[in-house]
Amino acid sequence: MDIIYFGGLEVDTLIGIYDWERQQRQTIILDIEMGFDIRRAAETDDIQYALDYKTVSDRLIQFVKNSEFFLVERLISEIADLIRNEFNVPWVKVTLNKKGAIGKGIDVGIVIERGQRTI
Repeated sequence: MDIIYFGGLEVDTLIGIYDWERQQRQTIILDIEMGFDIRRAAETDDIQYALDYKTVSDRLIQFVKNSEFFLVERLISEIADLIRNEFNVPWVKVTLNKKGAIGKGIDVGIVIERGQRTI
């Protein structure tokens, strides 16, 4: 399986369970790996056979900016489902970093994998 990735995607959103978190947007940082067979795109040099990571990125930014989940567990699960369902990706690995959530400069977050990773 080929992997298309992007890292360090920063998006401001409402996320959290505390009152102050419901009033102030926070930045989350996403690193995403997506399994996708790139052979046909490589053979044809045609974007229609590729996973357009710009389109994926734009969709994720829009989705996360408009979300208002309480838990990062819910947000990261929704992100993984969105990628798999809307972009026909059989496997995805998402890392969500809510930097500073437990102290200044401290990284905290979740890593999930969804789908079937094939060879």
